[in-house]
Amino acid sequence: MQNAFENAKHRPAYLGLCLAVFAHAIICCSTALAKTGSWGDQGDGTYNNPILNADYPDVDVEQVGDTYYMISSKQHMCPGMVILESKDMVNWTTIGHVWDKLSWAPEYSWDAMQGYPFGVWAGDFTYQDGKWYCYQIDFRHGLFMSTATDLRGPWTQPYKMLPTESVFDDPAVFWDQESKVAYLICNAGRKRASLKNKSLGNENYLFKMSWDGREILDEGTLVYTGPGAEAAKIYKIDNTWYLFFAEWRGEGDKRDRKQIVLRSKTDSIYGPYDRKVVFERGNGIERSCSQGGLMQAPNGSWWYTHQLIQNIPAPFQGRPQCLEPVEWVDGWPMIGEDIDNDGIGEPVLSYKKPIDGFPVNAPPSDDEFDLDKLGLQWEWNHNPRDSHWSLTERPGFLRINASVPIPPAANYKMHRQVFWRACNTVSQRIMGTTTGTATAKLDLSGLKPGQKAGFVRFGAAFHLIGVHANDDGTRKLFLMDHDGKETQSDTLKGNDLFIRTSNEGDRASFEFSVNGKTFKRFGPEFTVKFGNWTGDRLGFFCWNESLEDGYLDIDYFHYDYDGPKAVKE
Repeated sequence: MQNAFENAKHRPAYLGLCLAVFAHAIICCSTALAKTGSWGDQGDGTYNNPILNADYPDVDVEQVGDTYYMISSKQHMCPGMVILESKDMVNWTTIGHVWDKLSWAPEYSWDAMQGYPFGVWAGDFTYQDGKWYCYQIDFRHGLFMSTATDLRGPWTQPYKMLPTESVFDDPAVFWDQESKVAYLICNAGRKRASLKNKSLGNENYLFKMSWDGREILDEGTLVYTGPGAEAAKIYKIDNTWYLFFAEWRGEGDKRDRKQIVLRSKTDSIYGPYDRKVVFERGNGIERSCSQGGLMQAPNGSWWYTHQLIQNIPAPFQGRPQCLEPVEWVDGWPMIGEDIDNDGIGEPVLSYKKPIDGFPVNAPPSDDEFDLDKLGLQWEWNHNPRDSHWSLTERPGFLRINASVPIPPAANYKMHRQVFWRACNTVSQRIMGTTTGTATAKLDLSGLKPGQKAGFVRFGAAFHLIGVHANDDGTRKLFLMDHDGKETQSDTLKGNDLFIRTSNEGDRASFEFSVNGKTFKRFGPEFTVKFGNWTGDRLGFFCWNESLEDGYLDIDYFHYDYDGPKAVKE
């Protein structure tokens, strides 16, 4: 299978890899300092899984020249569909997003906030004829696509290709360079299934697509039905067609979401196909391992990145990414290592890096807010109210102006607590599952009566620490938990407030300081959880329950965690 990736996924991509050694030398000479931790790059030529120990689910990968690109979904967070970049498959950093706004439906707007936990789901990502393409399905609204000539944008507005009646989730596309026919495959769930087939599971349909990637040309052909079968990927390697699916197998405690592969040696993408399970949980990992994408290194070796899914349930960090070696056995891609000798691969815990010479790196986390654009690590809860935040009104600070929370929508569960109805909450992913400490400096001089503003951790539940500006002009530090229970402290004096939050495992706590040196614990420990398809997040909130008045200035955010991180000199 060596050197076959150029025809594997969508387009010729295995170009320019002979320059890799030269690129290694340049990057290593110019990189910043870095630290390592219990996961990811270990700094000695090896890595520990996960390589991205944060909430990066539903990925797709695309290789162009000597660089690897990844997208990951994040539901109602905005901007949507994060884009990451890597030179060695292990160290990834954020370079952009596909959608600046979730513009295709009104529930994602700041004055509706009824998109929990929908929006951007699993997508497909490809480079074809000098243009980038991204596809995703919002199962309440249909199949959408956007394109860009520059990966970092701008991207075109989302274009609807199929209605909800035809699709459910997880699209994948393929341009066959030999036949000059383009295809799209996706899970239709059970929407199109006959009574007989509904008991067999999810139906996956293959559609012919126009060469410009914008139009569906037929009604689709059913190519595979299986229990929970979704997350399809299409590859053509050595004139053999491969369809990848994640699928539930087994019962009870043995129920596992396994990675399966269909293989057809015919000229037709429609098969017939043989089927094989190639990857499953094991080797001490209890969470199901599946749903990812193939990559190839310059030496011809194959690799697979995949998520740990939420069925155990997921720890509080969400669904991280792991990297596995791939060995081709009798024409089948066997993922990981066959630890129990049953002919199916299990995940590796540690392994030699696919490509040597590149430095430790990670998605950005710290922020001094000294640029005129928001850092790529930050995402808003639903589309932001752009008139109510700024990085230029006070250079060096992120200013969030208070809005009045929207009225609760009748019978909408997520609106029961005011936090879920307050726009312009901005946050980033937590990293790892062992230890972490985040510290932020806030300036309270802009707070007005009725305003509440401060720091939040949220995923399945939220926990707030902040300041309540009362009508009498006093300011009190307060806590609020996911039940809406509020606890207030004595009156705060001065405008500087430092917030620190730490976690050991899933147990977290808050501290505060008025001088940045002496911190005092405030409130009890609490548990952070995965929920609403989201891992724990760290961020800032600001609202006013009375008037459109007041603002919060955020000076900096610093985050130290047990994992790889580039550190500025």
